[in-house]
Amino acid sequence: MSKDVMIPYRIFKFLLGGIYKWYYRPTFIGVENIPKEGPLIFVGNHKHIMDQNGPILCNKRPIHYMAKKEYFDDKKVAWFFKISGCISVDRQNKDKEAAAKAIELLNNNKAVGLFPEGTRNRTEAILLPFKFGAVSMAKKTNAYLVPFGIKGDYKFRGGVTIKFGKPFKVGKMNLEVANKKLSRDIKKLMR
Repeated sequence: MSKDVMIPYRIFKFLLGGIYKWYYRPTFIGVENIPKEGPLIFVGNHKHIMDQNGPILCNKRPIHYMAKKEYFDDKKVAWFFKISGCISVDRQNKDKEAAAKAIELLNNNKAVGLFPEGTRNRTEAILLPFKFGAVSMAKKTNAYLVPFGIKGDYKFRGGVTIKFGKPFKVGKMNLEVANKKLSRDIKKLMR
């Protein structure tokens, strides 16, 4: 993240993070599991537009979230996503440019955030099927995957809990095995 983006990121984190904490009074569990250095990919379930806030507030490092390109196409909100260091992703096509940006950040020991379900889960299923982007990028960059599970409801003054699990590296696992492990870990954190 460039210095011209870091200042607005920190300002928004302080201001909006304070409002988020006051309004929702979230509970954070397992924050000690978050590595303090090296490349990281925060990966969790996706149920609400506020889901990215937990990892952002529990981590001193900026997180570059992968966000749908429609946000970047909307002039009303595009500025916010750009100065927040988000990566625009075209979800309709295999977006190699977005993946390359995320890999470059990880190769420079940065943190990336994404939701492997690919969209918010509005179904009765615990999780939607996971896409392979997170485990693929982790394998290519030797990044830690930091699973987190969100449970409860985003309601005024309480109800949501964000729990961080033990980070792991894909290492010699094949992508299918790693993706299944990631899904299992997140399901456990949601219980």
